[in-house]
Amino acid sequence: MDISLADVTLHVDEELDAEARGKLEEAFRSREGVVSVHNADSKPHLWVLEFDPAAVHARDLLSIVAFQGLHGELVGL
Repeated sequence: MDISLADVTLHVDEELDAEARGKLEEAFRSREGVVSVHNADSKPHLWVLEFDPAAVHARDLLSIVAFQGLHGELVGL
């Protein structure tokens, strides 16, 4: 089976502490189709997600941010 993966960068507007970042990471990882989640300590407002676009859309990933009560934008697809 051949799976094409996509990357997206999300910018989260709020400053998140370690606990909030952990909760958001867990929410991303629990979404079907998300393959990897990266959030560097040096840039805690930026999230790079790798996902299967056949299983999940970038706007769905942005919805996870909103569901956490946060605000964000898609930076790149």
